[in-house]
Amino acid sequence: MSQETLDGHRQELRRGTVVLACLRLLVVPGYGYGLLEELERRGFVTDANTLYPLLRRLEKQGHLTSEWNTAEARPRKFYRTSAAGIRLADALATDWHALSRAIADLTPQED
Repeated sequence: MSQETLDGHRQELRRGTVVLACLRLLVVPGYGYGLLEELERRGFVTDANTLYPLLRRLEKQGHLTSEWNTAEARPRKFYRTSAAGIRLADALATDWHALSRAIADLTPQED
């Protein structure tokens, strides 16, 4: 298997987890670039072209709220997980744990 093939499959596997990671991290308000760095630091490699549309979509769906911070030299839009977003994150985490157990059950056990 080529590294390119493996990387593509890893990206697919991680894609859905970024939503859950964002919802969990943004319980504490954060802005896009800071979130991008925190996601990468925690092993959720993504890029700005993926993250910013995701944040806008989650906000439009009511899972995030936002407000502009203009107190600093460079205005930043801070996002925070809403009550609906916390409920969604809880549901997604439950599903993630169930899927993780199901995959573990598929893995052959060594004797």
